[in-house]
This record gives sequence, structure tokens and C-alpha cells, in this order.
Amino acid sequence: MPFADQLISDRTATTLTEAVAAAAPGVALHALPATVGRLDELSLRERADLLRDALLADLPGGYADLARVVRAARDGAKPFTGWLIWPVTSAVAARAVEEKTDAAFDDAMALLAELTGRLTAEFAVRTLLRHDLDRALGIAADWARSDDVDVRRLASEGTRPYLPWAVRVPELLARPGMTVPLLDALYRDESDYVRRSVANHLNDLSRDHPELVVTTAGRWLAEPVATTQGLVRHALRTLVKRGHPGALGLLGFGPAALEIDGPVLDGDRVPFGGTLRFTAEVRNVGAEEARLSIDYVVHHRKANGSRTAKTFKLTTRTLAPGEQVRLSREHSFRPITTRRYYPGPHAVALQVNGVATDLASFELDQPAGV
Repeated sequence: MPFADQLISDRTATTLTEAVAAAAPGVALHALPATVGRLDELSLRERADLLRDALLADLPGGYADLARVVRAARDGAKPFTGWLIWPVTSAVAARAVEEKTDAAFDDAMALLAELTGRLTAEFAVRTLLRHDLDRALGIAADWARSDDVDVRRLASEGTRPYLPWAVRVPELLARPGMTVPLLDALYRDESDYVRRSVANHLNDLSRDHPELVVTTAGRWLAEPVATTQGLVRHALRTLVKRGHPGALGLLGFGPAALEIDGPVLDGDRVPFGGTLRFTAEVRNVGAEEARLSIDYVVHHRKANGSRTAKTFKLTTRTLAPGEQVRLSREHSFRPITTRRYYPGPHAVALQVNGVATDLASFELDQPAGV
């Protein structure tokens, strides 16, 4: 993931200032130029918020005044694209909500759709969703029928329950299924860009509403096109890792008669920063062919001594009656920015079609010099 200063930087602030100055030549800009040099210690969203607030301060007045300048900048000669679009669209949404009129709300939604192809308006639309969810979703339903691929994606991506970097929309979480009609309209979309958003959106829903997700995916698989199976597989990835029987069943991973030997570790200690190695054997002892989704689950030690499980994909296999497969894996404990490792007791298990084996325990050693 890029660093914040690679996305919204002093150069972004300067470019935005120049575009707004050209679009509103009679306005003296003070707040926007003053943001230069103030971004360094801020997160990405904080940077977007700082530029949003500066834009609103430099362009006081009603929603229509701001929208007029934004459209002029959009159509002007100065660059008006890339990550500066995030604070611009956020300013549009904030001013529309502040005005509290249907006309401002509807025009703001239209303006976000006009600008989304220049980066994305997915973050800004959250403000409007929080203000009037039903009105916003009604407009998003029109977006889902747009000829513009970026606008169609905005209908799905902007309404995701757990959109990364974005503020939450509590009402979306409290009213499960509100966005499913949008996904129904888009799951067969000709664009992979749109379909991937649909899959990620459905995967978001699976955190809190697994049965809704399984039912929705089942409907899609009952009326598929060539891309439906792949989309559903991506959408159900979290439920598959959790071993959800309904999700596994939709993908063809049903109950199976198996004998599993393992995981067998190559040692009971792993150096800090080292590698865990294990093998396993899986045999189909049933009378029918068995389609298998095989994962492994590492039970990491936490700072308080408890353990938390993390599931990793191993393989998928189809075994004929009596057939056996031998598996091996190396799992690194090299330090990474997204996970902190704590020395002490750990464990690993296989998970086959959602059913976990017994744990195989090992000790993660202290870092060298500790």
C-alpha cells in the first residue's frame, strides 16, 4: 500500500490551489496555500480532511457557489485529477449536507458521479449516505445502470459496509440487505473493475450477515454467466476461511470421508524471524470423489498470552476414492508491518472443507539478544 505522502502531498495541495485559483480568479485564497508544509505528520484521511476544510474556508457561501467553482475547475486548463479529487468531493458532500435541501443533495450526488472517473468519489459519498441513506441509494440505483464504468463501480464501491480508508455508515450495518439490489444489478457487469467491487462488497457483508451473503451468492449461481463462478469465489473468501458450510457447499466443497495425518512439524521450536515447516497427508476413504478446500490455521500468541487464529490458503484438490495427497508448506515468521509476533506457545492445524484437525503445537523463540 502506498504511503500517504505518495498520494496526498504538498504538490497535491499546490495543484489544487492552482486549479481553484484559475476557476475563481476573483477569490483570494488563503487557507489552501497555507496547507503546504502541514501535511507531513498526518494520515492519508487527515490530509484529505485538511484540504477539504481549507477549500471550504476559501470558498464560503452556499452549495451552488462551491459546485460552480468545482465544475469550472473540472473543465479548466489546470490539472484537476488524481488524489486532489478526494478532498474536493468531500467538500462538495459536506457543503450539500450543510445546506439541507434535496436540490443540493441531488446535485452533489450528480457532481460526485461526474468526478469519480478522475480518481474516485467513493469516500465522499459516505457523507451523503450518512445524511439520507434511502435517497442516496435511490440515486445509486441509477448509477448502477449508467453507461460509465466508473459510475457503475461507484454504486457498489461507495456503498460497501467496510470500505477501506472510509468512514462507516452505521445505518448500512444496521439495515442488512439494503445494498443487495445494487449488487444484483451489477454482478453480471461486463467490466472486471465493477465485478471485483461487487465481490468485495459481498465479502464485506459476510462479516456480519453470512446467511444473507450465501443466499445472495446462491441466487447468482442459479442464473450465472461465464464470470459468476469466479466472482462468487472471491466474494465468499472470508466465509471459506471461517469454514462456513453454506459457502463451502456453494463452491462444491461438501462433507467428505477423509483420513488426515498431520500437520506434522519438522520441529517443535521456530527461531524468531524463522520458518515453520510442516507436512500432511490427506486420503479420501469414501466411495465418492471428494472436492477439497484445504487451508491451514496458525494460532498466534498475543501479548496477553491468549491466542488468535489466522487462516491461510493451502490448496484445492479433487481426490478419487482411495486417492491420497501429500502436502507441505513453509510459513515464515519474518517480521512484517501488518503483524507483530510474540514469542511463546503457538500452534497450527489443517482445515479441510471447514473442518479443523487437532492442533500441532510449537514454540516461537525469543528474538536474538533478548
